[in-house]
Amino acid sequence: MISIVDYGCGNIKAFQNVFKKLNVPIQVVTQKEDLANASGIILPGVGAFDFVMRSFNNSGMRESVESKIFEEKIPVLGVCAGMQIMASSSEEGQEVGLGWIGGTVRHFDTSTIPFSTKVPHMGWNSISPTHSKIFSGIEHGARYYFVHTYYFDPENSTNSIATSNYGGEFTCAVEKENIYGVQFHPEKSHSAGIELLKNFSELVC
Repeated sequence: MISIVDYGCGNIKAFQNVFKKLNVPIQVVTQKEDLANASGIILPGVGAFDFVMRSFNNSGMRESVESKIFEEKIPVLGVCAGMQIMASSSEEGQEVGLGWIGGTVRHFDTSTIPFSTKVPHMGWNSISPTHSKIFSGIEHGARYYFVHTYYFDPENSTNSIATSNYGGEFTCAVEKENIYGVQFHPEKSHSAGIELLKNFSELVC
């Protein structure tokens, strides 16, 4: 069963609505005991890096989530700030990231962005996916909904599985073994987002 981790930093209802449409069973977990039967995990996140990182650490669920990911090797999908805290660090704050995928969360270079409203990057933008099962059947140029000022810059370029462009190309999705992350909001991205979450659900045993 897919477990959506509710640690006070995500739009849980939107995910519930999508998985209901897909007829995929899920559970919302708020304590570590609820993760016992998890065969897949979604880690949502909205907010500043330090706030989200502290909220997850203080939830009491981090150790159990990491046990599921690294010992049982179940798939996990981080979304928006839930993806960003998977990095080692962020230019936005002082907290140490989870370090699940090596990299730094960086601020957009606003000098390169030719728009009057430069950050946050907000609205619909196309992506260029590369190799990943979560993008199976999703065409080059599919559009997703973004709201962010920072982006994940992976240490290893092979961990980048999709890019987008906002004053220059940036990584908008990452993957390392059973760990996946997307900067955009699939739960708010209509058919393309539904397809991605369907693909993720098919990775879950």
